[in-house]
Amino acid sequence: MSLYRVGVLLYRELVQGPKNIIFIFAVVVPLVLSLALALLFGTLFSGKPRLGIVDEGSSRLSQSAAAMTSIRLTIFATQVELEAATRRGAIDMGVVVPADFDAQLAAGQPTTMIAYVWGESLLKDRALLSTALVAWTRQIAGQELPVTLTTTILGDTVALPWQDRILPLLILMSVVFGAMMLPASSLVSEKQHRTLTALAITPATTADVYLAKGLLGVGLSTVMALVVLALNGALNERTGLVAGVLLLGAIFSAELGIVMGVLVKDVNSLFATIKAIGLLLYAPALIALFPDIPQWIARIFPTYYLVQPVIEIVQHNARLADIAGLLGVLLALIAVTGAILAGLTRRNYRLGTV
Repeated sequence: MSLYRVGVLLYRELVQGPKNIIFIFAVVVPLVLSLALALLFGTLFSGKPRLGIVDEGSSRLSQSAAAMTSIRLTIFATQVELEAATRRGAIDMGVVVPADFDAQLAAGQPTTMIAYVWGESLLKDRALLSTALVAWTRQIAGQELPVTLTTTILGDTVALPWQDRILPLLILMSVVFGAMMLPASSLVSEKQHRTLTALAITPATTADVYLAKGLLGVGLSTVMALVVLALNGALNERTGLVAGVLLLGAIFSAELGIVMGVLVKDVNSLFATIKAIGLLLYAPALIALFPDIPQWIARIFPTYYLVQPVIEIVQHNARLADIAGLLGVLLALIAVTGAILAGLTRRNYRLGTV
């Protein structure tokens, strides 16, 4: 194996790549899906939490809420309307302010304010609205009082909103599709056009070609996965760790793609193979969409150990020590697949035998 020859072949792949429909799909599909979901769930152009108020006595709390530009306020006439709006997700939180709310606070008496919370609202939106309510109450009272906020969660009470549940699917599509399909389709296409045979008369070895094609898939898919995470606001201070995990996942996917490219004879057979194993590849993400399904089932599938470490980092701020076990399994998968690929490479030590 020669790094110089790999570099020359990689440059060739970069030049030819944009002419490959799979290359275009690997770039466009994750971006389009991310933008569409951001628009669908309202996270692209507006990140403001939505508050609804039923004010039964013209409280100063409503005036304070109206003056706060970092939230979106809606005033409802009745408690029934407020509850219905919260249940369907039109607002993140709704509160009912009693008629004597300000007077009770001024007299130093404990009071109760009813609040409804949409079950799929973001945790940060709930925290912001709750903090704002406490601050407004203190302004009215002029001191800290034992105000009780009675909260009722309405709608789906799952811990993660739909945007977060779909994120594993976006990650797998970005990493697996690009890193696996690019080298696989490139190898099969070259076999069909007999350009691999032409390379057989050059000093390039089979390993050089496999590595160059794999590097293109790994690089492109890792970058696209990071872009998808950025578009979904999922990157945090552990971006370096996320990039490292995505890189390992892309290496595993590229190895699978090269193995398929070596074993499959034509493009039709390749797509038939991808279609047949598609459920196995994306099963962890599909299971994550539905929390009622036992989540341990996802551990059966190899791609779980690609996507779950990323989810642990971006959604739970996990450290390297927290995901060490998952990464250990992923490294083992890389080693096993690499050994299979090495065996195929030794068998086809010259391009003419691919």
